[in-house]
Amino acid sequence: MVNWIFSNLRIFFLALSLAVAVWISAVTAADPDEVRLYPRPVPIEMIGQDPRLVSVGSLPGPLSITLRAPRSTWETLNASDGQVRAILDLSGLQAGQHHLTVQLQVNTQPVRVVSLTPQKVDVTLETLATRTIPVQVALRGEPAVGYAAGATSIHPAQVTISGPQSWVERVASISADLNIAGVRQDVQTTLPLRMLAADGSVVNGLTLDPENAQVFIPITQQGGYREIAVKVNVRGQVAGGYRLTNVSVLPPVLTVYSKNPALVNDLPGFVETEPLNLNGASQDIDLRLTLVLPQGVTPVGDQTVRVQVGVATIEGSLSLGDVPIEVLGLAPGMEATISPATLDVILTGPLPMLDKLTLKDVRFLVDLTGLPAGTHQVVPQAENLFAELQVQSLNPATVEVNIHPADTTTATPNP
Repeated sequence: MVNWIFSNLRIFFLALSLAVAVWISAVTAADPDEVRLYPRPVPIEMIGQDPRLVSVGSLPGPLSITLRAPRSTWETLNASDGQVRAILDLSGLQAGQHHLTVQLQVNTQPVRVVSLTPQKVDVTLETLATRTIPVQVALRGEPAVGYAAGATSIHPAQVTISGPQSWVERVASISADLNIAGVRQDVQTTLPLRMLAADGSVVNGLTLDPENAQVFIPITQQGGYREIAVKVNVRGQVAGGYRLTNVSVLPPVLTVYSKNPALVNDLPGFVETEPLNLNGASQDIDLRLTLVLPQGVTPVGDQTVRVQVGVATIEGSLSLGDVPIEVLGLAPGMEATISPATLDVILTGPLPMLDKLTLKDVRFLVDLTGLPAGTHQVVPQAENLFAELQVQSLNPATVEVNIHPADTTTATPNP
């Protein structure tokens, strides 16, 4: 009896093993395992870090992860981020350098890790340090001539930096750069702050609180100096048929100085140039003029100013009637009949040029080059018209041209 039980038990386990093997084979055939490189980026996460410590430097990346999993599992792995995590456990670690193993956590199963590169990572931990450092403003340039900069006001006067102790110790100053070259009024602005080492290089990677500072610098005008407008003393009129389009002076405002401040203060608010004579001017003018100033008052810098005057012609129009139409490009042995044979023309342009224009100066023609025999509508074109003149209107705008063979018959005289 015992022998029969053992004999049948062996048969039972053998059948069970065969059944399991057949089931595994069927499942594997329907959902085969595939070895692939995980396609999504996996950042390294650090957990368990002592809040009194801070990591120095950057972690390597990206990781190269090869997994073995059924095809259906791969579909889940590729469906969204976060299926695979790479973890560094910093629990219980003190300041210093540590060689740690990267731990992979896969949320979807079944999965087997085939390879991971890199498997180990160096992590340096340092004590988290904090310092309070005063803010300095580095001024560049000088205010405009006759102006002076007062004491610089900074808010906040000091800031807090925090980060790895060795990096915090590198910071020698907190600075903001400000250019005040040529300013004539108070400066009030917000500037970004920079952390500088002793050699002047910028230190990055630390927390700066706050990152900006408000800066105020009063700018005052010194005694004996005054900013004053420049007025061009224009005399005369431009030539007939021309008009004045612009009178400008550079600089429009200049600084004058006197050892006696009362002389400067008594000025009327502007200073004139020497007279500029425009009589007969028919083109633009560009020249330098001296200033008319009281004795004892001098301009700071150039003793002259640049004056530019724009002179342009006055535009007008001219109407011409019965302007004959000429023919161009007519084939040999052909004749052309134009209807109408004359045009009414309106021209626009500079008035002096229009005043001198005569009918002999205006030619309009129709170009018949390449046109066959028959009736055509052709637009007359102006020839050799001055570039400054424009055809404003043609009446009519097109003319009818009939091209036909020339009449070569000769009349027989009567006896």
